Amino acid sequence: MKSEEYFAGIDVGTSYVKTAIIDDKNDIIGSFIERTGADIKSSINVAFEGAIAEAGIPRSMIRNVTATGFGKSQAPVADTVKTEISCHAKGAFHHFPGKITIIDIGGQDTKIIKVDEHGKRLGFKMNRKCAAGTGAFLEEIAARLNLSMDEMNTLAVKSDKEAALGSFCTVFAITEVITRVKAGEKVENMVRGAFESVARRVIEMDVLDGQVVMTGGVVAHNDIIADILGALIENKISIPPQPQLTGAFGAALFAREGQEPEK
Repeated sequence: MKSEEYFAGIDVGTSYVKTAIIDDKNDIIGSFIERTGADIKSSINVAFEGAIAEAGIPRSMIRNVTATGFGKSQAPVADTVKTEISCHAKGAFHHFPGKITIIDIGGQDTKIIKVDEHGKRLGFKMNRKCAAGTGAFLEEIAARLNLSMDEMNTLAVKSDKEAALGSFCTVFAITEVITRVKAGEKVENMVRGAFESVARRVIEMDVLDGQVVMTGGVVAHNDIIADILGALIENKISIPPQPQLTGAFGAALFAREGQEPEK
């Protein structure tokens, strides 16, 4: 039997707006990802309407909408708002209930969130100092090498030797990559070096213990980052379904809880 009511979560990130619509069984029945443009409200509307279209339901059947992310206050369709830390923790814990360490690598920042066996947040750290260690760092390198992000992942898998970057700074790292490629270093080795650089920045942020879960757009399109990070910390990395939607999914779960009667 189809659900008669649905709930939506909108994660307004600096690079993308992600929307997820869930039914009364917490299954995602519609989603949409849109670039965060200069007109944030327009991007939110495109992502929201796109998710509704994919779900194939009328707008009137969505009971509650929760927004999260840096632009959550600009979501006119939202009934409530939640912090992105809370939503990422909620979404990841739903798939991996237990004490977990969550790594979310987004376009402009990297978050490490720790929750206990009940899903309660124990603490978090965020890297906002520069683009290094984020999706923007990888996108800049891809652009200079005239590659897509999917091509970056494919090339990195073919690497046959370590080619660690000497600089963490995005500007200097890009110059280093171009210079070494021109000097004869294989592109695939330098691309893998870029992914390793991101992984090492994550390791510097905090201790990654227990079950480690990775979310965000970077791992969604470049799962090699999970393999590299797992090898560095000697621990298997878990990835939820549709990792880029984790924050939006968590927001949708909060939207549903907000409509449940008090027990």
